Amino acid sequence: MAILSKIRERSLFLILVIGLALFAFVLDPSTLTDFFNSQKINEVGQVNGESISRQEFAQALDNYRAQTGNRVSEMQAAKNVWDNLVRQKIYDSQLAEAGITVGEADILNDLYEKDFIKNDPKYQTTGIFDKAKFKEFLATIRAENGEQWKAWREYMSNVKNALQKTTYDNLVAAGLGASLEEGKTEYLNENTKMSGELVYLPFTTMADSLVQITKGDVKKYIESHASEFEVEASRDINYVKFDIKATPQDENDIKAEVAELINDSDKGVGLKNTTDYLVFLEETKSELPYNDNIQFKVQVPQVIADTLFKGNVGDVYGPYKDQDFFKLSKITEVIQIPDSAQARHILIPMAGAPSADPTVTNTETQAKNLADSLLNVLKKDKSKFEALVKEFSSDKGSVDKGGFYDWFPYSQMTPAFRDYVFEGKEGDLGVVKSVFGFHVIEIKGQKNFQKALKLATYARKIIASEATENDVYQKAESFAQELSNGGNIETLAKDKKLMVSPAEGLKALDENIPSLGTERQIISWAFGKDLKIGDFKRFDIENGYVVATLRGKTEKGLMPVDKAIARVRPILVKEKKAELLKEKLQGSSLNEIITATKQPLKKFSDVTLKSPTITGIGYEPKIVGAMLTAKENELKKNIVGDRGVYAFVVKSRELPTELPNYDTYRKRIANQRKNQTYNMYQAVKKASDIEDEVGSTYYGVGQ
Repeated sequence: MAILSKIRERSLFLILVIGLALFAFVLDPSTLTDFFNSQKINEVGQVNGESISRQEFAQALDNYRAQTGNRVSEMQAAKNVWDNLVRQKIYDSQLAEAGITVGEADILNDLYEKDFIKNDPKYQTTGIFDKAKFKEFLATIRAENGEQWKAWREYMSNVKNALQKTTYDNLVAAGLGASLEEGKTEYLNENTKMSGELVYLPFTTMADSLVQITKGDVKKYIESHASEFEVEASRDINYVKFDIKATPQDENDIKAEVAELINDSDKGVGLKNTTDYLVFLEETKSELPYNDNIQFKVQVPQVIADTLFKGNVGDVYGPYKDQDFFKLSKITEVIQIPDSAQARHILIPMAGAPSADPTVTNTETQAKNLADSLLNVLKKDKSKFEALVKEFSSDKGSVDKGGFYDWFPYSQMTPAFRDYVFEGKEGDLGVVKSVFGFHVIEIKGQKNFQKALKLATYARKIIASEATENDVYQKAESFAQELSNGGNIETLAKDKKLMVSPAEGLKALDENIPSLGTERQIISWAFGKDLKIGDFKRFDIENGYVVATLRGKTEKGLMPVDKAIARVRPILVKEKKAELLKEKLQGSSLNEIITATKQPLKKFSDVTLKSPTITGIGYEPKIVGAMLTAKENELKKNIVGDRGVYAFVVKSRELPTELPNYDTYRKRIANQRKNQTYNMYQAVKKASDIEDEVGSTYYGVGQ
């Protein structure tokens, strides 16, 4: 179905490709092969002119899916694989420029150090790792075992990629050290104490309304800061969701049908009289499985918990609504049971059990016989329990504790173990079988005895009727029809008391839409090549329908002015305020500036770059940084900070006590620089010429 769906989504593209190919074939049959083998048709992108082919991308995607066990969605896998391939190409080129190659010998040397390889007996000679045996193993599977060699080859490719990254990072980091003189400067800058006087004009003294920002201003700012406003292609949509959900009438009808299952009828024995609950639930098509476990009051449906725990065996309750179901519950057993217990055990494993070591060879019969013989020994002398645990038990979590498990709740242990411990009596000794093997168990303690029940519960999902589904479909169709007649989605929704939801900034390979979840069909539609603003479509979704309209298109490049206004306007307002406030800081001394601005003189003392907070004003690292470089007793004005515009005079500067050695600061600077390898890679990536056509050529987006 996924393949058919993809074919339908890309049908226009496929028809176009096939049509062009057949046209080329009619003109010249030899061109058919050339057409399908052309480089552009066969690639998903380029990195600095180096092509990434469909085949390379598809193979990497298959390998990635295998490694992640298909736990990652299709689009997320595609994004990750593309990023990995880009990184690989960039590292290849960067290392090649540096004259460095990661070759076969480097890969092998790395493999030799892997614990799972060097500790594997098949690669050892007299207990010592033998490189020759490992190389012989690789040569053998390469010649004889295609699938195994494919897996190893992929693993070695990953090792190579990791080595390339490490090599590149180390190469960059090697040139990013720091000197002791830099360490000393860092120490002095951070800890020099400055004192003096200032006049401060806060941005808040000027209303935003006094500053006019035009779209032209925003456009100019974007263009002058282009690197900060580069965006991928994206789409904005508005949509109305039509949910298919049960109406009150649907619920009443379902409740009545469930009620008919209580007593006997011409359809069969009712829940009240049946004794074979598993068969009853199967025949009546209960939508929840039979739960034969003992249930405490907190575990039963809380909407009926009080009523159930006043009942007796055979009582039937319902129909009652519990979350998305109507249910009937019959009490099949009432029991007094502890809510926690203590026990110790010896676990005898058998071959094939989930926790069994590969060396375990015991058959089920052999394991049971051993457990029974240990039970006989312990019935005569329980003091041997701990010694037998150490000798025979395979439960590594309890061996060091003599097989003992302190107070544990009813739900913690595997069912067979749990039932024996909670339904038996303190001091009982016995053997039970579980999926892990055979347990020799002694019940050491039980506490907090309370009432518990066993229930047989029938459940019917509350879903919309066919009539309701049809009604919702007609409403969605009618809404779409009104849009086709020139209606506006916001106006129509308001008239019909429906909610319009926006989804902004959808990317070509996105999968999720807010409040809708995974809806690739809608995103693919939004990126349709010929789609225009205002175009709409109705979509079938899980449990309903969506009518979506295309509200905005952003192409790859600089962010449009309308989208950037919210981000840029506060910056420009601050800049324009700063220019206006600077005009008020008139004067050649602080006293003249005080007279001109009517602002008070503020004193600052012992301010440092390490803690750049000015008393009474707040955090101002830019201003404190300017103070650090200012000459003493010299007026500095029109200095723009985060909170306003400043004029200040540094009266004194107190240097910190000299240290005997500045190596600590030198190391800190060096480590900070070396930790920037990710940012450096991002910078190289940004400077690279990357053509990303995965969405259009591999997934048909925008065709």
